[in-house]
Amino acid sequence: MADEPAVIDGAAVERWIRAFATAISENEAELTRLDSAIGDADHGANMARGLKAVVAKLDGGGATAPGALLKQTGMTLVSTVGGASGPLYGTFFLRMATAIGDADTLDQAAFAAALRAGVEGVVARGKAEAGDKTMYDALAPAVDALDAALGGEDTAGALQAAADAAARGRDATTPLVARKGRASYLGERSAGHQDPGATSAALLLQAAADTLG
Repeated sequence: MADEPAVIDGAAVERWIRAFATAISENEAELTRLDSAIGDADHGANMARGLKAVVAKLDGGGATAPGALLKQTGMTLVSTVGGASGPLYGTFFLRMATAIGDADTLDQAAFAAALRAGVEGVVARGKAEAGDKTMYDALAPAVDALDAALGGEDTAGALQAAADAAARGRDATTPLVARKGRASYLGERSAGHQDPGATSAALLLQAAADTLG
């Protein structure tokens, strides 16, 4: 029998965002290394700067409900992260916030629906498809795995399934030839390199599994 699904409230969402910020900070050099091979070598620095600003906003108080926290996070990322990452991650969190609305708590299904809305926002903004060698290659299998786990797994198990799927998606970007973004300019030379955006997306999903279950 699965455990009772966890209820996700504002405090849990804040823990998730802070855990993502910590993961980005700890992996900044690796994200930069990956991006130096097929991009502008700025993904790590850009994401770290943006999430440092996000944490400063959290430290300042104010937003407490899940949707408000995610909206604040999205707007901060849009305004502080350069390159494509700011608009993409910003849109992800803003679309999640819109899907959640004014709800004070989320069950597993509501969170899964919000996460999918965020991923759909990334698609609308970046026009990426599966196999383009982008963050979508980690996000898409994650939301599919989360939906598949609904009802059959407790929240922790469902989110870990999503994180594992994101990690597999991240790893699967290595042999791909990039069809979107800066990496696409390299053509065949982009093959053999793990995508930095998919790597940071996998960190996002693992942070969710670590904090929201």
